[in-house]
Amino acid sequence: MDELSSKEADRIAALGLYQVMNTPPEFSYDAVTELAAEICDCPVALISLMDERRAWMKSKYGLPADMVECPREITMCNTTLCSNDLIYEPDLTASERFRDLPMVTGEPYARFYCGMPLINREGFALGTLCVLGFEPHQLSPSQREAVRRLAQQAMAQLELRRQLLERDELLGELSQAKAAAEAARERSDQLLKSILPESIAEELKANGRVEPRFHDATTILFADFKAFTRLTETLDPSGLIRQLDQNFARFDEIAESHGIETIKTVGDAFIAAGGLPEKNRSHPIDACLAALQMQSFIRGSNRQRERLRLPSWELRIGINSGPVVAGIVGQRRFTYDVWGNAVNVAQRLEEACEPGRVNISASTLHQVSRLFKTEARGSVQVKHIGAIDMYFLDRIRPDFCTDSEGYSPNDAFWRASGTR
Repeated sequence: MDELSSKEADRIAALGLYQVMNTPPEFSYDAVTELAAEICDCPVALISLMDERRAWMKSKYGLPADMVECPREITMCNTTLCSNDLIYEPDLTASERFRDLPMVTGEPYARFYCGMPLINREGFALGTLCVLGFEPHQLSPSQREAVRRLAQQAMAQLELRRQLLERDELLGELSQAKAAAEAARERSDQLLKSILPESIAEELKANGRVEPRFHDATTILFADFKAFTRLTETLDPSGLIRQLDQNFARFDEIAESHGIETIKTVGDAFIAAGGLPEKNRSHPIDACLAALQMQSFIRGSNRQRERLRLPSWELRIGINSGPVVAGIVGQRRFTYDVWGNAVNVAQRLEEACEPGRVNISASTLHQVSRLFKTEARGSVQVKHIGAIDMYFLDRIRPDFCTDSEGYSPNDAFWRASGTR
């Protein structure tokens, strides 16, 4: 592309910024052409804008309504476009550069022309303001200066249009940015709520921190898989993590369905708690129901694995009720965690549990015994704590369940629980 065609491409691109071609007539432009015709005592005045092939008339005075454009090459304005200043021709028939143009030699037999290029702030000529006559005509210096000033007014109207377009574009970008920010904030909120209890997430957003709280009545569920190290030796890493993720995802669903909070996973351990952050009376029952359904899920999964001759996952669950302190730890990666002897006891109960079973403490049994069938294990010594009375949680009592295995409570179960 040579320099001339490159500049013309830049000029056409500059014209496009105003989005003015083929727009309806506007009073502000029509007032300029009417004033130009009156000042110069001419029958015709035009504001023409020129794209690649045509001179399109944004405003015209003294021409038929259906005449809105003409080919660039037949107009005097095509020459004015390349000028930096006013072109004034009192007699077009005596002008070497214009006398052979079709507009002069044929209809409409133009004989007088005065035009000024419309130059934008970047220096591109977008079109012209011109006055035409059909007889030779003289303009005084003040009239010619008026054409210059009126061209400036026409260009000012175009610049105002561009500024409004740029403002609208900026407002659109701001609106899009706001919508994107709102969407990002919503995603952030959802992510925060997915890793923290909702009330804790709201407190963290509002205050930037969460005060630790003492909860005097909670139930801790602690689960992990026996011989997990052996599984890591027999399964490929990706398959192991995928299966562990599937198990924990299902545990999350079960915990949520029973209104208990998933606290965290550590390796192959899954920890959940009921009765926090909001108090409720059903947390021991909720934890026991969740534990039984987790074991049922793992048993179903193991039956499929056995058919494929894959090693089984042996889940142990410990449940204990008691007081804890709960709060947020971490500055960059927030974790809602619980501390206290109740947590330690739940872990020891899990460690002392048989695979495929649920081991509960006396403190939990005291609150659920009328609803569940249990099996006393006696007092069991555990490391760093001493003797703990333990009980296997077998199932829901037959008159309180809807299934033969004793995992799904019926209406009588909830009436007897006194929690609903």
